[in-house]
Amino acid sequence: MNNPFAATLKALQETGMERQLYPMQHDGAYIIAEGRRMLNLSGNDYLGIASRGDLSEEMQRIVAQYGLWGSTSSRLLTGNYEVYTELEELLARRFGREAALVFNSGYHMNLGILPALCQGDTIVLADKLVHASMIDGIRLSGCTFARFRHNDLNHLEQLLRKYQDAPRIIVMVESLYSMDGDRADLQGLVALKHRYPQVMLYVDEAHAVGVLGETGLGLAQETKTIGEIDLLVGTMGKALASMGGYIVCDEVIRRMLINRCRSLIFSTALPPSSIALAREVLERLPDYTAERDRLRGYATGLREALREAGCTTPSESHIIPITIGQAQPTVEIAEQLRALGYYVLPIRPPTVPQGSARLRLSLTSQTPTAELAPLLIRLLQEQHIGL
Repeated sequence: MNNPFAATLKALQETGMERQLYPMQHDGAYIIAEGRRMLNLSGNDYLGIASRGDLSEEMQRIVAQYGLWGSTSSRLLTGNYEVYTELEELLARRFGREAALVFNSGYHMNLGILPALCQGDTIVLADKLVHASMIDGIRLSGCTFARFRHNDLNHLEQLLRKYQDAPRIIVMVESLYSMDGDRADLQGLVALKHRYPQVMLYVDEAHAVGVLGETGLGLAQETKTIGEIDLLVGTMGKALASMGGYIVCDEVIRRMLINRCRSLIFSTALPPSSIALAREVLERLPDYTAERDRLRGYATGLREALREAGCTTPSESHIIPITIGQAQPTVEIAEQLRALGYYVLPIRPPTVPQGSARLRLSLTSQTPTAELAPLLIRLLQEQHIGL
């Protein structure tokens, strides 16, 4: 019997679209894979906390206290260890909000929030480029939804006027977009919210927390909008070098999620050792000012060098995409970079729209870019791409 998926996989392979899992080891800021040691330009350890092993001694203490074994049940059964409460109280206190709730991952969080909070007459308006987990949450909610052009608040307001009779409208954005590296206009979104009182703002800070803001609390801190965002979510699995997602919100929303959010209710909780590590990193987050400054400097330098060479990029951050277009040449350039010692992966549809396959350079405070910029420019010039 022929496998019905063989033809699909063959087509993916022939067009440079097949994804694979590669075994690898981490060595500080480097990746060892495919028999090579390469500078990691595809990870999300933005402050270098994980690659430097900043918390190795603290982790030993945590393991001694909590062990490495699992939590053995969901939080609503016997998995709600005291350290969960400690982390959630710390999150609420740092963000100056009434409450916080921790999830197993950013995906669990975005998958479950909307289905828990939306009613049949709720309208969801989402930026065209929000993360797949947010789109999946919208679909599961069953609500009427529309998507506005990326970072286009005029288009968003047209939709707000169209649905102005709805009792509740949830507007969803990322603060820092994971594939383009550009920022949402949080102050502009807050101004719209004030004009349309039925609007709730849902902002995902996954790629901004740790990196932006005076003490690393994200773009909402930098723009002084934390208190205006109804559903402010983020992850502890990127710059915070741990695991899990979180929401900071009002207490009534937290209670609703505990009662209705299926991705929370029906998931075995993270081990208490993981939660304790996240708590420790959050405690220390204000101390990473030097790392935030260094990362900002590296990113600014690389963006300016690329733009001076004629390579356009929408980036305003440490995430710097270089759009190639079609998948196959993107794969080939990424392979050339890996051969030269830079671990860069091709980003292809459906992660990004058709025709916008790209190299996504994800910088950390451990990845200086002085040598990288001329190499990238030479490779792009050879391919006549973006220059």
